[in-house]
Amino acid sequence: MPHKVSLSRLKLTDFRNYAALSLELDARHVVLVGPNGAGKTNLMEAVSFLSPGRGLRRAVYDDVIRAGSGGGFAIFAAVDGMEGEVEIGTGTESRDESQTRRLRINGTPARSADELTDHLRVLWLTPAMDGLFTGPSSDRRRFLDRLVLSLDPYHGRRAADFEKAMRSRNRLLSEPRPDRVWLDGLERQMAELGIAMAVAREELVGLLRGLVETAAGDETFPLAHLALSGFLDGGLRRPAAELEELYAGLLRDGRHRDAAAGRTLDGPHRSDLVVRHRQKDMEAERCSTGEQKALLVGLVLAHAGLVANLTDHAPVLLLDEVAAHLDEGRRAALFDRVSDLGGQAFMTGTDRAMFSALGDRAQLFAVDNARVTPTEFGDGT
Repeated sequence: MPHKVSLSRLKLTDFRNYAALSLELDARHVVLVGPNGAGKTNLMEAVSFLSPGRGLRRAVYDDVIRAGSGGGFAIFAAVDGMEGEVEIGTGTESRDESQTRRLRINGTPARSADELTDHLRVLWLTPAMDGLFTGPSSDRRRFLDRLVLSLDPYHGRRAADFEKAMRSRNRLLSEPRPDRVWLDGLERQMAELGIAMAVAREELVGLLRGLVETAAGDETFPLAHLALSGFLDGGLRRPAAELEELYAGLLRDGRHRDAAAGRTLDGPHRSDLVVRHRQKDMEAERCSTGEQKALLVGLVLAHAGLVANLTDHAPVLLLDEVAAHLDEGRRAALFDRVSDLGGQAFMTGTDRAMFSALGDRAQLFAVDNARVTPTEFGDGT
């Protein structure tokens, strides 16, 4: 059984619609119920800032600060984490007319947000992800990279460095006579970073594929068959040095084509995550809306299990409105699966009755206009 990671305290200052909030939590799941617009998702977004990146909404920091506050926002959490009890503080401060994120771990400034993954891994599922299978490939790449990042904290930095090098190459190719030595250097950098990204994605997909095989007898949620397409399809099972030479050659040979197109046409930025409904042998985008939701839930739960197995610590799960479109039996099965992972989950909904199957496995809070009040399942809404 993986070790449990959980939040015991959460404090917000000038975050979204919260001027100030202080919650005392135990290791149980946290259920937030209340009307739409009350602040349930905002509270979960604050927890998502305990991981690298810009949270579950990928928000611009200026948009996160409470309107009229005149300063930055602050988040504090006490966590029973992967390296024991830890206090994490993060937020923004004004610098050169912009907001800069700051992070402290046990009162000491962190070198980078990557240090957060030493203490907890935070995964989420939100209604905004419901169109994942029918939306653009960029959404699926972002989703896939988030899955990789939860296991490989440096993946995000490699992806950012690749994008920066690619933009520099695109600008250079737009010049009448680009410097070939500079191009060679940029393409070498892109090859090293791009192959590392592609291999990390392929490894994750392979691990998830293995979990699907072992869960073939579980019919609670449909099983997903996963594959990658769009970049060196099926050709990544070679030494990294050989793959880097291959990709560098593709970039070199494609300079005139890329210059005409105004963008780089080969690389991991063109990859796509291909998902099929295993039982029906059908592309996910052709499945019904309910089947797509169930596929996505199953995929997120499988990934959470993978994180727990590989790190020996269960991730913190953020499940926004996850029970809204599930029948009673599947909701109960979902709660059992979440509890079996061994971690703490935050869940939201408008109707507390949807979470009654959790029983005493969860703390229940009523949320109304940024007021968060402990309550019980039997209380009226």
